[in-house]
Amino acid sequence: MTGTVNLLKLCVGTETVEELAAWQDLRRKHWPDGKPRHITRMWPKREAEVLNGGSLYWVFKGVILARQHITALEEVRGEDGILRCALVLNPALHRTEAAPRRPFQGWRYLSPEDAPRDLPKGRSVEDPLPADLARALADIGLR
Repeated sequence: MTGTVNLLKLCVGTETVEELAAWQDLRRKHWPDGKPRHITRMWPKREAEVLNGGSLYWVFKGVILARQHITALEEVRGEDGILRCALVLNPALHRTEAAPRRPFQGWRYLSPEDAPRDLPKGRSVEDPLPADLARALADIGLR
């Protein structure tokens, strides 16, 4: 039986969950099925695990704050002719507990055990840790 694995990605170009939602909503008409996509250079080698209930966890300014369920992976060719991977996402953004992360490039695998929990229904915001504290925790490896 195949397990589940998530992906972790820095959210570049937007600083808040609300900005990401608004950007995705503006782009909706450009996607054939209206579902948001995130284009990445690398295809996940653990594709079956990603597609077995995995989510894309978004890192905003050094802190995981939201996730989106990954519904499919699609091959797309860029204007430069290079094949890339489109992560097809469920439009629903789920807020998560704040979890600090150090900067990284590309995306990373994130095990379900290491993923922050979703915030309770009706609670859209969790007071984030002060930025200095979040960075200090990330520097010593404590999320």
